[in-house]
Formats: sequence, C-alpha cells, structure tokens
Amino acid sequence: MANWLAVTVTIWPGQVLDTKLPVLILASFLIGSVPMWVALRTTRWSLKRRLDASERQLADMRALANRPVEPAPVTTPAPATPPGTASPSLPLDFP
Repeated sequence: MANWLAVTVTIWPGQVLDTKLPVLILASFLIGSVPMWVALRTTRWSLKRRLDASERQLADMRALANRPVEPAPVTTPAPATPPGTASPSLPLDFP
C-alpha cells in the first residue's frame, strides 16, 4: 500500500494506461475473481435446484409410503381334485 508509483500498462498496441500500482493490483484481482464468482453462483444455483427436486421427490415417496393400505380382496381357491380323477384335456375320439 505504500508503493504509490505510477505504472504504465499497455493494454493493446496503441492503448496505454498510466495508473497507480495498488489500483492496478486491485483491478487485476477483480478481473480474475468476477468470472470465478459467476461460475460459483451458477453452480450453487444448479445444485440448489437439484436438491429441491430431490426433496420434493422424497416427500412424494414418503406420502406414498404412509398412505393407508386397502385390504386385499379375499379369493377362495378352486377345490382340488383328488389324484387319478382328473379328466383328460383332449377328447378321446376313436374311429
């Protein structure tokens, strides 16, 4: 901070900027950090959307798991035929 010397910076050919050294350092820091800050914010926004969607899906699954269960209909099985009394499945037509 004590180095307030004037610095000449050539930005493009024919474009020269005379500035103080701390101002140049601060400007360089901001130029480098702004794109990273934007990338961080977009990543956090994307992850927050994914987390919210996952939480909504989890809430839906919990609601499905906690719903009352309807009793299953009772079906009576068909009476079993004793062995040896089963009728053949093909008709017995003899010529």
